[in-house]
Amino acid sequence: MQSASFFRKPVQVDVRPEFVHYLVTGGAGFIGSHLVDALLEQGHRVTVLDDLSTGSLENLDHHRADPRLEFVQGSILDQPLVARLVSDADAIYHLAAVVGVKHVVDDPLRGMVVNVQGTEIILEEAARSGCKVLVASSSETYGKSVQVPLQEDADTLIGSSTVPRWSYALSKLLDEQLALAYHRQKELPVVVVRYFNAYGPRLDPRGYGSVVARFISQARRGEPLTIYGDGEQTRTFTYVSDTVAGTMAAMTTPSAVGMVFNIGNNVECSIEVLADKIRGIVNPALAVTHIPYQAAYGAAFEETRRRLPDTTRAREILGFQATVPLDEGLRRTIHWFEECFYELIEA
Repeated sequence: MQSASFFRKPVQVDVRPEFVHYLVTGGAGFIGSHLVDALLEQGHRVTVLDDLSTGSLENLDHHRADPRLEFVQGSILDQPLVARLVSDADAIYHLAAVVGVKHVVDDPLRGMVVNVQGTEIILEEAARSGCKVLVASSSETYGKSVQVPLQEDADTLIGSSTVPRWSYALSKLLDEQLALAYHRQKELPVVVVRYFNAYGPRLDPRGYGSVVARFISQARRGEPLTIYGDGEQTRTFTYVSDTVAGTMAAMTTPSAVGMVFNIGNNVECSIEVLADKIRGIVNPALAVTHIPYQAAYGAAFEETRRRLPDTTRAREILGFQATVPLDEGLRRTIHWFEECFYELIEA
């Protein structure tokens, strides 16, 4: 993909010594754009690299006049472009990836190539420059493990290679292995964070990667909320400001180098209860329907019943703990869908 730059390239910016220049891959995406907000708020310079396959320039538009932000449209598979951007950065937040069960199941080959080869390119160029890297991973790496709460050093349990959805888990596990190998063998400072169901404003309303977004969009359209399976499967949902806080703590904590951290909430919620909470806020009269997973994702699909993180390591080393309760986070997210997203659509 041909790269293109938008916004103004940072020049003659008064940056104090404690401020640094971060490269954020995937910075126009949901979590990435909130991370960019926080970094700019702290006074840092930020370059965003994003191919806009799932991200959106609207997520960064409120920073358009900020000379500390540069946006570059391009791919993490474009090694010359990555090399140029990494050489000018002090540290890298690597969030770019193919995400969302629907995207992964529909095109597992692209997901594996982008996630693994893209991460390898980032790490290779970071090693050339001696640039610290945070690699964003996923709770998907635990696969079907039933050893809950899920602890970072515990065994994973990945399903058969004939089931496409596990290709994402395998690609993120390989990302982690690459990052830790670069740390051990090349002394590259790296840290890995595993996200657990981040949600909040700027979620993709099509719901490709988020049950929260899918339920809210259905509720706003007055449609029944569609639950896959029996609804008794549980997840933990992490408001995006907490996800960003944990991510930044992992980057800036010296003792975190070479380690993996669960970044998530540790309060379980069933999908049935999640649907009820969203109905209660938007329209309690809405119906709920259940369909088999296979009807949404095809016959070769498997799901895990529980995803509960052990956050002890993040609390003790990073000082991180999720603070936004689910009910409050859902209210904020629904408000964004009502007041912000739909205003954009109508405009």
